[in-house]
Amino acid sequence: MANVQAKRVHPGTIDAEVAARAMRRIKDYLMRHPEETVVPVTSEHGGEDAVILPREAVSLLAFILAQAADGRGVTVMPSHAELTTQQAAEMLNVSRPYLIKLLESGEIPFRLVGRHRRITCQDLQEYKRRDDAKRRSAADRLATLGQELGI
Repeated sequence: MANVQAKRVHPGTIDAEVAARAMRRIKDYLMRHPEETVVPVTSEHGGEDAVILPREAVSLLAFILAQAADGRGVTVMPSHAELTTQQAAEMLNVSRPYLIKLLESGEIPFRLVGRHRRITCQDLQEYKRRDDAKRRSAADRLATLGQELGI
């Protein structure tokens, strides 16, 4: 993703066993200390000063480790990062022309940089949430209709 501040870890880059062990330890700690807003991180062997991390950052790390333990890659990107139309289309798994129709119809906000459209990651994720909710609702209506018709 050119010109986007993102950090990507490709599948298999992180040892799955190490990731699974670390994730279990993090989740155990978070469950035992639900009231803590910060988490001290120390070496397993002690002797070093603890690094103090926000709980949300530790939760995000646990999620990344869970994905790595399952052999999946992960990309972390700030919500304000701007994507090109090609990058946004790839994230939605749609064609670029289809994405441009979504932009021009007002489904997804964008801004122009010269003649080029830019979409924030946050706006793209919000569209995806709305679209997923519409799809779930349509599937639920179809299931209900199928039951009523005895299909």
